[in-house]
Amino acid sequence: MPTVPVMDVLVVGAGLAGCSAAERLAEAGRNVLVMEARSHLAGHCHDHHDAHGVLVQRYGPHIFHTNSDEVLTHLSRFTAWRPYLHRVLTRIGDELLPFPINRTTINRLYGLTLDSAGVRAFLDKVREPRPHPRSSEDVLMATVGRDLYERFFRHYTRKQWGVDPAELEPEVAARVPVRLDDEDRYFSDRHQGIPVDGYTALVQNMLDHPRIRLETSAPFTPSLHRSRARQVIYTGPLDAWFGHSLGRLPYRSLRFEHWHEATRELAQPVAVVNYPAPEVPWTRITEFKHLTGQRCSGTSLVREISQAEGDPYYPIPTAANRELAARYRVLANQEPDVVFAGRLAQYHYFNMDQAVAAGLLAARKLIGSA
Repeated sequence: MPTVPVMDVLVVGAGLAGCSAAERLAEAGRNVLVMEARSHLAGHCHDHHDAHGVLVQRYGPHIFHTNSDEVLTHLSRFTAWRPYLHRVLTRIGDELLPFPINRTTINRLYGLTLDSAGVRAFLDKVREPRPHPRSSEDVLMATVGRDLYERFFRHYTRKQWGVDPAELEPEVAARVPVRLDDEDRYFSDRHQGIPVDGYTALVQNMLDHPRIRLETSAPFTPSLHRSRARQVIYTGPLDAWFGHSLGRLPYRSLRFEHWHEATRELAQPVAVVNYPAPEVPWTRITEFKHLTGQRCSGTSLVREISQAEGDPYYPIPTAANRELAARYRVLANQEPDVVFAGRLAQYHYFNMDQAVAAGLLAARKLIGSA
């Protein structure tokens, strides 16, 4: 049998973290092999045209937003951007209300006409002080009080994460603001948008380099990976690299139900509608034409149902899981010539820009180690 060529660096995973690292390493003169277990590029950001010609994101909505000029500059070498400001509505009974909660949300929900000072006074009245928050429930009760917590957060969180907010670490709830004015943008970052030709095209452009070789449908095997390259950047599940030797790290998975409505141009007023009601099995519905601005007949949507089994999507931030992840990181720090980068490999919830930043940092580590 012919000898398998040994590359300078193997990147495991063709998502944003892995591909950002691969491109930087190739530019630095390294020969890079990118191995992806799936048959496609771009990881969970993967998009494609469905059977009806609508550009859809297979794994749910991804909206790029960042305050990092470095990340934006890096990605802008491979795509132009469609300006897009994300807005989300939440279905409470028969109403669609702005989320994150703002003045409009509170006034419409309770039949009030409060100004910003009135909203502040309202929240001050309903809050339950939790001076030393130990969970997401503590954060939310101290921010919005019992009724808003129950209506908007508790059941949605239980569906999304599979555990009660009282079991989740405080940082989960701290990511969602509450606003005193009518600002209804979901994100407040300086840079927001959607790649003009989609995320898959962005990643394809990133990997279009003579020093990068790509293999898709390439299952994960640590021993094989070590034989293919001198150094490794790994973006898969942290515990999988070690054969789950310390026990399995829990990751939340998702199931997606895509469908098309041929007789409607648009089915929702915004791209994403949240469904916090416990009797509704899905957490949200996304309509893709809002994201892309595509003009075509009919519209394509997806329901998102969280589940315990399936491909890993989100690390579950409980105290016990953090402790187990820390034990795996001790092992990871002892791995010679391997850098663990990204949401799954670092067992930390990353936005897309943070995943890109993790990939760029991983590349710098290997370039600096030469």
